[in-house]
Amino acid sequence: MDIHPIAYFHSPLTSKFGIPRQSGLVSQLEGTIILEPPYRQADAVRGLEDFDYLWLIWEFSANRPSSGSSPQSADVRLTVRPPRLGGNRRMGVFATRSPFRPNPLGLSCVRLSHIDYDHHQGPVIHVLGADLMDGTPIYDIKPYVTSADSRPDARSGFVDQTPWQRLREVIIPDEYARPFTVAELSSLREILALDPRPAYHDDDFRVYGMPFSGYDVRFCVEKDVVRVVGLSKI
Repeated sequence: MDIHPIAYFHSPLTSKFGIPRQSGLVSQLEGTIILEPPYRQADAVRGLEDFDYLWLIWEFSANRPSSGSSPQSADVRLTVRPPRLGGNRRMGVFATRSPFRPNPLGLSCVRLSHIDYDHHQGPVIHVLGADLMDGTPIYDIKPYVTSADSRPDARSGFVDQTPWQRLREVIIPDEYARPFTVAELSSLREILALDPRPAYHDDDFRVYGMPFSGYDVRFCVEKDVVRVVGLSKI
């Protein structure tokens, strides 16, 4: 089966570093979906505004492709190390949502904010809470249907025993907060609180850089406090 992008995602996050590890973790993170020209028509999204949430099927396009595509290849990953388990415990790839998969497809549930029909690339779909980086190709959009998609009593494996650990405090000095809008600053705080460092990094005072909304945001973590220590225009 040949598939092709029907849209591309646009986000203030322009690299894999800092991307929320699941959709919905940064609930107010704004993003837009720009449809490709064959689908850039109001008819393609007719009725979509009546739904609160959408499913996005997309590609882990920033991952380097594996040279193998069969279990016989040494490059196929049958097990992965989920960050939620500290990055030091292996689970079967099909028991995780790891981006390193036999086929690099992602599935995310995002909140529909609104649809801009008057935009010059319209209709443009505005969403909240996505875990996609800027430029991600999207292969399909489906409405979230509560009666079919919600199973509140279902077990969630190791996820049930390992809740996300957020950092206790995020410090962004005024001089570094000033360039951002209120919405951007709120999202940046949530992203940093989730500790975007790799799971195996826990060295205090090491400075990390993360692109966000056109700026290189530099920060360090001491115990459970993250502090922005620098900001420069990209």
